[in-house]
Amino acid sequence: MLIVAVVLFVLAVVVAAVGVAGLIGRLPRNRWAGVRTPEAMRDDESFKLANKVAAPTMLAAGLLLAIGGGAMVVLDGVFAVVAMLVAVVAALFTAGAGASLASRAAAAVPETGGCGHACTSCSLRDACQPT
Repeated sequence: MLIVAVVLFVLAVVVAAVGVAGLIGRLPRNRWAGVRTPEAMRDDESFKLANKVAAPTMLAAGLLLAIGGGAMVVLDGVFAVVAMLVAVVAALFTAGAGASLASRAAAAVPETGGCGHACTSCSLRDACQPT
């Protein structure tokens, strides 16, 4: 039981650290941590916004994992296992709900055009010229 509690405490610290980094905008775009939906991975701005939106739920998921670890230490027998399972499932649903909201927020960010916003930078500028 102690090993499961330690694993839950370590996961709680990792999830909370990702939540804090996302909240303060210090989480770099990567392939391991944070919200990594296609909408969020589109560009750096979308990734930062998505992780800022998901940060409160990530912090809550970390807290739930810590509660599950604490339940494994304090409670005995089947009560400890049930409390741990409830805490882990609640943490997964909480993080998933936050990721869903974050993905929607990232999808609302307008895409930046590759050509710029002026006719002189567009590859079709000759097609737009009056003849």
